[in-house]
Amino acid sequence: MGASSDALPSSTHTPVLYQAVLSALQPSTGGRYIDGTVGSGGHAEGILAASAPDGQLLGLDLDPAALERAARRLTTFGRRVELRQASYARMAEIAGTIGWRSVQGVLLDLGLSSDQLDDSQRGFSFRQEGPLDMRFDPGAGPSAADLVNGLEVEALARALADYGEERHARRVARAIASARPVRTTTELAHIVARATGGRRGRIHPATRTFQALRIAVNQELSALEGGLPQAVAVLDPGGRLAVISFHSLEDRAVKRFIRQESRDCICPPEQLECSCGHRATLRELTRKPIRPGPDEEASNPRSRSARLRVAERIGAA
Repeated sequence: MGASSDALPSSTHTPVLYQAVLSALQPSTGGRYIDGTVGSGGHAEGILAASAPDGQLLGLDLDPAALERAARRLTTFGRRVELRQASYARMAEIAGTIGWRSVQGVLLDLGLSSDQLDDSQRGFSFRQEGPLDMRFDPGAGPSAADLVNGLEVEALARALADYGEERHARRVARAIASARPVRTTTELAHIVARATGGRRGRIHPATRTFQALRIAVNQELSALEGGLPQAVAVLDPGGRLAVISFHSLEDRAVKRFIRQESRDCICPPEQLECSCGHRATLRELTRKPIRPGPDEEASNPRSRSARLRVAERIGAA
């Protein structure tokens, strides 16, 4: 049984590109699916409903608070759902521990959830006073405060440039270093605003700095680099990979991976004879990413930057 067009999550909050994700994954009766960023369980609920009565889902997330919300939301599905606190970069390993050799679909909804952004104590938002934390898993690794106050100026500037594409990275890094110790979100936001000359256009001047720190703290690009090949490895032939990204760094990485895995040869163009031995594992289904429509953008302004790319597994799993 495929996803019905009118299937909606039970809570008032509808996850981004909800119908597009269900259409992309085509959940069916008896299928197995991995939601590598289960969050509060909105997409997972739709996948489980569409794969009734016996479809199964493995939900992964680094955030223990998100897993608690997902557990409450998905409780009616009973043993059809398995939730684990883990990075999606470990999806093949975790799937193996529950006896799954392959699956029919993998979803990655990258970045930050509304619940995380709205919780001032998590430190993700420059609009609310809170500690500079930004860890998806609050019990693991250095926080944003550790990076802001501990990195050398050059290393901090490089992180802001590489992960936030901040044009004024050196100026911002020097301003942060001169104001140390920096303890709160609003304090950091004010420092960045002063260093960059304040707001220009719709984007707050601290947006790129906060993005860069969050990506660095949670090693998000490394997780993506490790997780995408694992998704291919666990997918059955005909299985679907769906990835939602929210900024250009992620989207470019996903696009590059899918394009590469859709080709038999990945040797340099100037090389006349293939020596790589690479064989295509994916068929690209979205040359251009799927974006929210006007109605979704109006009801959920945070969805504006969402991009969904979809690919299908080919060949032997």
